[in-house]
Amino acid sequence: MQHLRLLLVTVILFSLSACATNQGSSPAEKRQSIQQMKSGVLQDLYKLKPDVRSQVSSAPGYAVFSNANINLLLASFGGGYGVVHNNQTGQDTYMKMGEVGLGLGLGAKDFRAIFVFHTAESLRRFVEDGWALGAQADVAAKADDKGAAASGELTVDNITIYQITETGLALQATIKGTKYWKDKELN
Repeated sequence: MQHLRLLLVTVILFSLSACATNQGSSPAEKRQSIQQMKSGVLQDLYKLKPDVRSQVSSAPGYAVFSNANINLLLASFGGGYGVVHNNQTGQDTYMKMGEVGLGLGLGAKDFRAIFVFHTAESLRRFVEDGWALGAQADVAAKADDKGAAASGELTVDNITIYQITETGLALQATIKGTKYWKDKELN
């Protein structure tokens, strides 16, 4: 029972801090914050999987998102922000994301998602339509550099998705819908 209370307090505290958005007060500062996040996440990914660097640079484009997810018994909620980079035009599209899901679980996690678009059409669809529906099962218990997290790689619809867990304590299996949309303030 003590572990359940500790987990619940952790989830509540994490959920309050996870509601924060990207740093900065002006659109220019927010864009700069997102670009710094993108660079750091890509560096982390390249350390974990060095061969991905050539995949990212040779693809039509890629996206990097910072996400927070909370799962309380039967419902899962999440949100975040990121940027899609078109390697062919050099254009960046700033986006937001939100997700809701159903499934068993308890916990919260802060993670980064990297999308590598293998066709120009999959890149265009993601930026213009932005929907994703998927199932997720994971275990994460990580704080700073301590702990372990199951992160993985998935390829669907000509998009390879990598996930890196930053922090969190979660045990969950959910079916969720995720919506990505253009950030009107930053584009």
